[in-house]
Amino acid sequence: MKKINILKSIAKEAGEIVKEGYNTHKNITHKGVVDLVTDYDIRTEKFIINALQKEFAEYIIIGEESYLKQGYSHKKAIYIDPIDGTTNFVHGLPHLAISIGLWEDGEALMAVVYNPILDELYYAIKGEGAYYNETRLCVSTQKNLQQSLIATGFPYAKVDQGIEYHWVIDSLTSLLPHIRDIRRLGAAALDLCYLAHGKTDAFYEIDLKPWDVAGGILIVLEAQGKISNLLDKPFCFEDKGIVASNGLVHSQLLEHLKVI
Repeated sequence: MKKINILKSIAKEAGEIVKEGYNTHKNITHKGVVDLVTDYDIRTEKFIINALQKEFAEYIIIGEESYLKQGYSHKKAIYIDPIDGTTNFVHGLPHLAISIGLWEDGEALMAVVYNPILDELYYAIKGEGAYYNETRLCVSTQKNLQQSLIATGFPYAKVDQGIEYHWVIDSLTSLLPHIRDIRRLGAAALDLCYLAHGKTDAFYEIDLKPWDVAGGILIVLEAQGKISNLLDKPFCFEDKGIVASNGLVHSQLLEHLKVI
């Protein structure tokens, strides 16, 4: 079986755990003031890790719930988010996903992002395109920022009302008059996939972790989109901010986002 098919199979099997949890009681704990984790996040991650270890023994596996601060940069690594959008999961909102990104030497090679609630399967292979189910994806052709629909998210650090909070408010204040509208859906992995699907025209956020974006980055790139940091340089996991777009409105968007 091709490696991408293995990843898709693992994501779909893990999706059965997520669907079970979506429709039942959840045990909820807090990693921060508003940062939630449920027993289903942990169960799903354990399942994915065990399945990946059998098929990808040579890779370091970095999961959101089991990360041991061993650094983000490895020669061979798989980054997993068992439920990207845990807050949506807890509140019964269907915008959530399992994200798996396989990277080697700092480059994304394969990715799967799967929303088991809506049965949305996105995947990509470097050099072979990005797909929604079996339909090839391409970003939008919108050239005008004023007519663009933009997605974003808010960092958990907002509760401290520090630099992150003010950056979010300043960015919205600067950007809102110059776009069609903004969406804040609560799952960065899916936000990137929706950009690749042409549903939105751009996406930006700060304070994301590798498991939030490791899958979606390749899907955007293989759909002919663009990814950068806030300085319009190639994005790396250590960057504070990520900006993704169809490439046509990228520079226009960056004009409204201050470097942080």
